[in-house]
Amino acid sequence: MQQINRVNKKEIGTIMHYTGDVCLLLGIAILIPIIISLIYHETRYIIPFLSAAILTLACGAISIKVFKKEKNMSLKVAMIFSTLIWLIVCALSALPYYFSGELSYLNAYFEAMSGFTTTGFSMYTNLDTVSYTMNFWRAFTQWLGGLGIIFLVLALLRSTGADVMRLYLAEGRDERLLPSVKHTTRIIVYIYLAFTFLGVILFILAGMPVFDSVFHTFTALSTGGFGMHNTSVLYYNSVWIEIVAMIIMMVGATNFALHFTVIKGNWKEYFKDIETKVAYSLIIISTILVTFMLLKNHIYGTGILENLRFAIFQVVSAVTTTGLQTAFYPEILKQWIGLGLFLITLLMIIGAGSCSTGGGIKWLRFGILIKSMVWQVKSFILPGKAIVPKKIHHVSELKVTDDVLRLTGAFVFTYFVVYIASIILVLLYYSDFPQVVFEVASGLSNVGLSSGLISASSPALVKIVFIVDFWMGRLEIWPVLLLAFIAIKNISRR
Repeated sequence: MQQINRVNKKEIGTIMHYTGDVCLLLGIAILIPIIISLIYHETRYIIPFLSAAILTLACGAISIKVFKKEKNMSLKVAMIFSTLIWLIVCALSALPYYFSGELSYLNAYFEAMSGFTTTGFSMYTNLDTVSYTMNFWRAFTQWLGGLGIIFLVLALLRSTGADVMRLYLAEGRDERLLPSVKHTTRIIVYIYLAFTFLGVILFILAGMPVFDSVFHTFTALSTGGFGMHNTSVLYYNSVWIEIVAMIIMMVGATNFALHFTVIKGNWKEYFKDIETKVAYSLIIISTILVTFMLLKNHIYGTGILENLRFAIFQVVSAVTTTGLQTAFYPEILKQWIGLGLFLITLLMIIGAGSCSTGGGIKWLRFGILIKSMVWQVKSFILPGKAIVPKKIHHVSELKVTDDVLRLTGAFVFTYFVVYIASIILVLLYYSDFPQVVFEVASGLSNVGLSSGLISASSPALVKIVFIVDFWMGRLEIWPVLLLAFIAIKNISRR
C-alpha cells in the first residue's frame, strides 16, 4: 500500500523528462503570436512573447537533459503527470500576459488556465481594447486546449509502447478510432484541422472579418468561448454568424469517434448514438421552455422568432460548454431569472459529449443515468428471475455493466461534492446565491458563460477557487483527487 502512495525517483525522472517534451512544444507555440504582432504592427509584444518562449524552451531542454526516461509509466504516474502538466503549462503560458504588463501574474495565470481548459472567463476588463496579438494567443490557447495537452504530445512526439496508452487514458479518454492509440490521435488531429478550416470559411461567408473568423473558429470549435468583444457574438448582430457559431459549437462538442464513423460513411450512426439523442432532446426541450419564458415576459419583444433566436443560442452554448453569449449581465440575472437561469445552469452541468472538446458531466454519463432509471423501474415490474438487458448504442452496441454504473454514479456524486464545496467558498465573498450557483457551474464545467460575478477585481481566493475548478473540470476530477490523496498521505507520513 505504501508503494501505491509513493512516487519513486525513477518515476519522477520519467515525469520530468516528459515535462521537458511538453515545454519544447509549448515554447514553439508561444513564438507563433509574434507573427501576428508583425502583421498588425504590434511590435511591443515581440519581447514579451520571445522572452516567454526562450524561458519555456530552456525549461524543456534542461528537463530533457537532466532527467531520463528510466521506466515505463504506470497508470498512476501517467495520471499524476497529466495533472501536473496542466499547472506547469498554464504557469508558462501566463508569462506573455504578465511580461506585457497587461495583467498581474495571478490574473495572467487565471487567463491561461481559462484558455487551456477551454473555459472562457477572462481577466481583461475591456475586451474591445485587447490587441490582435493577445487575442490570437487567447484563442490559440483554447484551440490547443480543445485537443488536450497530453493528446498533442501523443500526436506530435514519437512516444511508443505502454506509455502512450496510459497517457491517453490519464487525460480522461478511453475511446479509440483505430486499434493503435498513436493512429487514433493523428486522425483526430486531422479531423480537428479540417473542422478548423471549415469553420473559418463558414464565418467568412457569414460576413465576419478574417481575423475574427479565425478567432471564433478557434474558440467555438474548442468549446472555449473567449470573445473578442464585451458583447461576444452579439457584437456582430447577425443571425447567420450565430447559426455558424452554433454549428461549430455542436461539432466541437460531439464525440470525435462519432465524427470518424460519419466521415467513413456510416452517417446513420450519428442519429442512433445515445449522446446524439441526449444532446438534441436537451436542446429541443430547453429551447421550447426558455423561448416560452422569454416570450411570456416580453424579454425580447413580442415576436417569437426574436425570443427563439436568443433562447436557442444560449441553450446550445450551455449544452456544448462553449460560453459564447448573446445574453449578458445584468439581463441574464434579472430577466432570465427563474426557469431560464435554472435550465442554463443545468445544461452547463450536464455538459458536452465524451471524447470531445467540451466539459461537464458529459452526455454519455447523463444518458446512462437516465437509462439506469428505466432499467431499475423495469426490474421492479418484471418477475424476480427476469434479467433486464442493459445496453446502449454509443458508436456501436455496448453492454453496460454494474462497474460502469457504479463509476458513473461515483463521478456524478464527486462532481457535485466539488461543486457544492466551491459554492460554499465563493459564498464567503458573494451573497447572491443564484449568481454564485450559475457562475460556479460555468467554471467547473469549463463553460465560461458569465453573470458578471468573476472579474479582475474579484478576491484572490475566489480566483484560485475558479482556477482549481477549471483544472478539475478539464481533467474530469479523478487525476486531481489522486494527486491530492498521494500528497496528503506523504505529508501525514512525515
